[in-house]
Amino acid sequence: MDTTAAAETPLIQADHDVRRRLALVIDVDDLVVARRLAQTLRPWFGVAKVGLELFSAAGPDAIETMAELGYEVFADLKLHDIPTTVGKASRVLGSLGASYVTMHAFGGVDMLRAGVEGLRAGAESAGLPEPTALAVTVLTSDGGAPPHILPKRVATAIEAGCGGLVCAVGDVREARLLGPALTIVTPGIRPVGSPTHDQARAATPQEAFDAGADLLVIGRAVTAAPDPVVAAAELVESLTL
Repeated sequence: MDTTAAAETPLIQADHDVRRRLALVIDVDDLVVARRLAQTLRPWFGVAKVGLELFSAAGPDAIETMAELGYEVFADLKLHDIPTTVGKASRVLGSLGASYVTMHAFGGVDMLRAGVEGLRAGAESAGLPEPTALAVTVLTSDGGAPPHILPKRVATAIEAGCGGLVCAVGDVREARLLGPALTIVTPGIRPVGSPTHDQARAATPQEAFDAGADLLVIGRAVTAAPDPVVAAAELVESLTL
């Protein structure tokens, strides 16, 4: 094999329709490192997921930085508190430019509704498009949740006015039947041959799309790879949409 020729082969980049369906997990505790990672992988991802680690380290600057790089921002903070607190926190996140914000469906209809309304109000006050409140149904690390939990939490999310759900790939088809208009986000995505780490219900990117997921959350399979750029390109090349 001509390794020189292989090294010079252009990497496949993702077009807009693919990028907008791939969320890059920025799980670091340094905003400079986060920015560098996001810039490097921008050709393959259209959404940047800011979780508790980065938000705890950098706060609102994390959301604003990712938005400045051209990403839609997925603020994965899994809000769960009394409705007033969730509503006020969501209003702040909406005003900062978050496009997606997670909150636990376990918190109930009143809490979720407060989050939905807060997000909308915050975005309106800043002249931004309306964000999507995502109700977290069952964590992908939870392999023992009883079967009645998913439909109950989907129903709660719909009643509260959430625009989407977070669920494991194995739950996508049922969730789609229960909430056909909802945006469905799937974490725990691992390309074939990748370690599953702490994800009890992992799936490949193609399995997630085939099940009907709208947005795939991609983390360590790319960011912890020996060469994240190559890993991102190979992931995109493996997809058939």
